[in-house]
Amino acid sequence: MDLLKDKIPTLVRKLAVPASVGTLFQTLYNIVDTFFAGKISPEALSALSKSFPIYFILVATSIGVTIAGTSLIGNSIGENDKKKVLYYFSNTIYFGVLISTIITFLGLYFSESVFLLMGSTNEVTLLGLEYTNVIFSGTIIFIMVVALNSLLHAEGDTKTFRNALIFSFFLNIILNPILIFGFMFIPAFGVKGIGIATIISQIISLIIVFYKVIKNQRIKEMTKEFFLIKYIYLKDIFFQSMPISVAICGYSIASAIIFTYVGSSGEEAAAGYGAATRIEQVVLLPVLGINTAIISIIAQNYGAGNYLRIKQSYYTAIKYAFIIMVTSGIFIYITSGIIPTFFSDNLEVIHYGKKYLQISAFVLPAYPIFFLSNGFFMALKKSENALITNFFRNIILPIVTFYVATYFVADFNTFFWIWVISNWIFSVFLLFVVLYYIKNKLNKTSTVIQP
Repeated sequence: MDLLKDKIPTLVRKLAVPASVGTLFQTLYNIVDTFFAGKISPEALSALSKSFPIYFILVATSIGVTIAGTSLIGNSIGENDKKKVLYYFSNTIYFGVLISTIITFLGLYFSESVFLLMGSTNEVTLLGLEYTNVIFSGTIIFIMVVALNSLLHAEGDTKTFRNALIFSFFLNIILNPILIFGFMFIPAFGVKGIGIATIISQIISLIIVFYKVIKNQRIKEMTKEFFLIKYIYLKDIFFQSMPISVAICGYSIASAIIFTYVGSSGEEAAAGYGAATRIEQVVLLPVLGINTAIISIIAQNYGAGNYLRIKQSYYTAIKYAFIIMVTSGIFIYITSGIIPTFFSDNLEVIHYGKKYLQISAFVLPAYPIFFLSNGFFMALKKSENALITNFFRNIILPIVTFYVATYFVADFNTFFWIWVISNWIFSVFLLFVVLYYIKNKLNKTSTVIQP
């Protein structure tokens, strides 16, 4: 594929499909974990669900590292600057090592406080810590996978990461029951076993991606000079990754706020909501795949000055994603009574999961605008814009929703209807912001246009 010349709709499909499939297995990975947690107990299911806002700090950091590497390396490829490509790649690795050390400390030190802040019982808190302590101990493995993969994504290779995720998914299915319930000489680790299975599977992903990277022609051209730490490149990576990592961490705050409100209806409500969000994540996968595609396409074309193709990429992505999400919303609504039964046989958990999915179906078409607009700005190396949008979407919006719901003493259903309305208002506003930027900012800097 030539990201600078091939037809945009074809590129979006070719890049998005492998990325979506890979992310599908990454999400199914989490669903399998949730499924087995439900087999342990409702408290274990609630613990794993409530661990998500904490675990998402690691996810946000991983996204920040991979997007920083992908956009900066992609821009350098578009500029045809081979030295910058290699310097950005090596320093992305160094940055990954540094940031993983910080995240490990934060995760191990503050997890308990976050569980308690969400109103968790002592039992749920202890079960949650069994999982998060294992996960954060392996932070560097997660970060190294995405840091190495940033070079592959920048070149338009979304298949390698897909293959790694598929393989680790099946390995996780095998390891989960063995490590949770025990087998032969292997003891039963319970919830901790879910975390151990995840770490082992991530190690396999790291090996697969590393093998592909060292076979890359660009890496074969690396000399000793490219292994030196360069402050100027580290600085660029920091300022490109940190705004989006901090912004996406806001999603952890949003999740914690929602879990706090939902938890007032009981741990069964939290468990039902947590299980239902796993399905919501599955239907969002095509959008995330399309987002990966346009970041790669826009980054290279921005570096080459092909501004017409940047606009076309955004419009094509929004059109595809909106159609997919409308279809997904209909499917989710119809099957809302069936899906929660896969995670629990507790009638209250099933009831709350069903109610959330029925409401969630109406907000799904609004999500592509948020994700793809962030991808648009990040590919243009405008992470500060993505920081602002994430701040309002993931911090201000949940806080406003929480206080409005509290003021009206809203029940579970009403709370999420308020959430739906506020998300639609914000997404429509954000769409107009991006359209204004394209018309008044991007066009003014346009100097080179290729078909």
